[in-house]
Amino acid sequence: MAFGGEGTEQQKERFSLLLLDPGEIYFEDFGVFYYTHGLPEEEAIRRKTRGRIKMCSKSLVFDPQDVMLPMLKFPLRSCTKIEKWQGPVTSRIDATGNVIMIESSQVYQMKEGNVIAPYVFKKKMEKYLFSLNFVMIEDVLPQMQQLLRASTLTAADQNSMIAAIVQSRQARVPFNTSWLETLYEKIVVEMVGDKIDPLVVNPGRIMITSSRLYFQPFNNIDPYPVLKIKLSDIKRIVKRRFLLRHVGVEIFCSEDGLKSDLFLTLKDQALRDQLYNSIVSQSDVSLVETGQENATLRWQSGVMSNFDYLMYLNNTADRSFNDLTQYPVFPWVVADYTSSSLDLSRPETYRDLSKPIGALNPERLHRTLERYHDMPEPKFMYGSHYSTPGYVVYYLVRVAPEYMLCLQNGRFDQPDRMFLSIQETWKNVLTGASDVKELIPEFYQTSGKFLVNAQHLKLGTRQDGTKAEDVELPPWAADADDFVQKSREALESDYVSSHLHEWIDLIFGYKQRGEASENAYNVFYHLTYEGAVDLDSIADPNERLSLEAQIMEFGQTPKQLFHSPHPQRFKQSPSTADSVLIGSAGESETPGADAANSSSGVPTTKSCHLAPLWEGRDGLKPVYEHKLHKDTVTSVQLAPSGKTIFSVSQDSLMKMYSLEEQRQQRSISISNMALSSCQVMADSKTLIIGSWDNNVYIYSVEYGHILDTVLAHDDAVSCIQYQDSLLVSASWDSTVKLWECKIGGGAKKQQLQLLAELDHDSGVVCACVDAENTRVASGTEDGTLYIWSVESQYVLSRHTLHTGSIHAISFSAEGQRVLTCGADHYLRVLDVTTGTEVCAKDLEEPLRCMFWDGETVIVGGESGNVLVWDLVNLQPIATVCGHTGSVTCIHVSEDGRTIVTGGEDRKVCLWKLS
Repeated sequence: MAFGGEGTEQQKERFSLLLLDPGEIYFEDFGVFYYTHGLPEEEAIRRKTRGRIKMCSKSLVFDPQDVMLPMLKFPLRSCTKIEKWQGPVTSRIDATGNVIMIESSQVYQMKEGNVIAPYVFKKKMEKYLFSLNFVMIEDVLPQMQQLLRASTLTAADQNSMIAAIVQSRQARVPFNTSWLETLYEKIVVEMVGDKIDPLVVNPGRIMITSSRLYFQPFNNIDPYPVLKIKLSDIKRIVKRRFLLRHVGVEIFCSEDGLKSDLFLTLKDQALRDQLYNSIVSQSDVSLVETGQENATLRWQSGVMSNFDYLMYLNNTADRSFNDLTQYPVFPWVVADYTSSSLDLSRPETYRDLSKPIGALNPERLHRTLERYHDMPEPKFMYGSHYSTPGYVVYYLVRVAPEYMLCLQNGRFDQPDRMFLSIQETWKNVLTGASDVKELIPEFYQTSGKFLVNAQHLKLGTRQDGTKAEDVELPPWAADADDFVQKSREALESDYVSSHLHEWIDLIFGYKQRGEASENAYNVFYHLTYEGAVDLDSIADPNERLSLEAQIMEFGQTPKQLFHSPHPQRFKQSPSTADSVLIGSAGESETPGADAANSSSGVPTTKSCHLAPLWEGRDGLKPVYEHKLHKDTVTSVQLAPSGKTIFSVSQDSLMKMYSLEEQRQQRSISISNMALSSCQVMADSKTLIIGSWDNNVYIYSVEYGHILDTVLAHDDAVSCIQYQDSLLVSASWDSTVKLWECKIGGGAKKQQLQLLAELDHDSGVVCACVDAENTRVASGTEDGTLYIWSVESQYVLSRHTLHTGSIHAISFSAEGQRVLTCGADHYLRVLDVTTGTEVCAKDLEEPLRCMFWDGETVIVGGESGNVLVWDLVNLQPIATVCGHTGSVTCIHVSEDGRTIVTGGEDRKVCLWKLS
């Protein structure tokens, strides 16, 4: 980000928009001499003060050049006259009578000695004389008098008159094209908007060119006349709400910066969208991948910290450091502020994150509910909010005192109501009748400066005679920095990690609104919620002004991000850190004991991560490929020994290929129709095969013939999976069937006993069972995912995830997530418990098959590419051209180092990590 006029030394001005009322507009200023009225002429002239008078929409401010003198603020509502002065000393001051007299019953003295302190209020009718330099009174006085007349109107009418004045002035101020960086920039769009900073709205002209974004304020408040941002520097651009209206755009020039470089608002949503589209459509704009598609998955997996995930949620829910009505909100997590040491291993150390602040104290909650039940609609439980501008400035008064002075009309709060003690503040949010405030990010991220009165502010004296200075810390904190560090440790603790989803449900999730919010005692004033009121539709200016004031006072509830329970974070332990590979396209390998000790006869895998195996590797090295079949290969399986590949095809043949002997050992015609899937048992002596002829076949490798044939479905069998005596078969007949299956490996006829038939609304393409045989997931040709209970045989949930067929499906090793891929190009990860989609990635081609270990996925695409992706960090690891035509099936060895693929080109390929 750059400013016009770079390279020149500019002294920072004492005047700030924070010295005005929130939302007040500063127009322009004029060079003047100030003369004290009532003094003899000679003395008045001798004591004149050079400075500038700032003309604002609701006040006039005199800023002396000598910073040791106070600035004088004249609220227009306190002014009785603003006129040309023709009394004594005029001829001595200015022969042309270029003198303005302001008569006011009240004046605020501010920043005397350039020290931030409460204003000094002088309440006495006085006259103040200002001679204008370099400008004629006829060019200034009418504007001041017009603003004075506006101040006599009702608040709504005053705002309307000011808006008309603003619009008229803005129309006369074009963008100064001399500030364009080069002559070759093409102007894309120009419009009027507001630059938003905390408690400040500054209008200006926005221009987008082919290479830069410019913001030219209509006033000279900044030391530079124009702000410039190279489009190539923009890393993120986010649409925002402002006062519950979708009119904002926030621009970030750093990839992971918490505070934006520019927050702009436009007149309406259409203009906002036009500005947004104008920026992102420029060729110089290259936005970085924000990782938002998989942030929940990264947090669940422990890759993203609790702090970073909460910041991500705040950002997604329109919370911004530039808007105090929507400042990022963080939870209280520690409940112990009296102990000498902080024991993070004790659950009693922590606050109950499943309840809002207002429900933590049962006695207070009882009183709240009594009042709530007797209240007329629209009801609310809490008359205040957990995040308001007042609460933000309460916490930040020591580092941003001008925020509080601006919000409280030039005064600090009463000393006994200031932020003085962590313990007292926590006690008050538990017992106070209307205090339900949460925390802000500074409690977990900064050096703790906001807890220390480093500016030596005069915050007042408490009733007990003590001065308000630094915030009193709990006994377990050595200093402010130590307090923040230990608070952060608590936020990232195992206890908070396992319960944070409950707080997210309250603030960003399904308990924010509706019956769930009422049951959770989480109902706030209706105007704090998005969509509660459409300000643009309100014609009455008084009503609109009243609603805007209420929104400012009550704060705003974050945008609702989740409509179902938020997933819980996985426990970060060695037992869950290792993932078990689960097969693709309805095929899986079962976690558990070594094959030698397994009674199931199902191949087991050692706990294995794919991702570490790829570190430092050049990628996949082709070891073997051969056209074994005459039609599309539909399923491949590598024997547990790693010495044999089994494959089936639409040519109805099962092939057995020896890697040691480098030759085909067997080719068997199983059916007179295409084969869809197969699975090899742990002893490599038995295969289960699904066919388009509606049958499931049990084939003995040892004896060389079919042991059993079962008419399983009324249409083609699309997928099978066998695990621990449970066989799952899926079919185009819109069913999934569960079978009890005893594979003995002998030549005698096998037994398949039907346990359940699970009905779907369309043909089933793929299915798999979790590691514990408790849930079955199935994917249909219309893009719907079903989760079934094996025990009850009822559907637990259904989710429309894809547009088009789901081609492959897989549970993670711990069974808490399901990964699907489909014809719509997407990989999607769903949290099984909550039904929340925690990751979605468009790989830009139809996806046919996959193999997933819970973190890393190997995907077969329609283009013939084998794609390897780290889904936790949402980064590609490798792309290999494997086949001509679709990759239709994938299998991975137990150690994760060998991969077998089959394709439409009839080839079977074997790959190893190079």
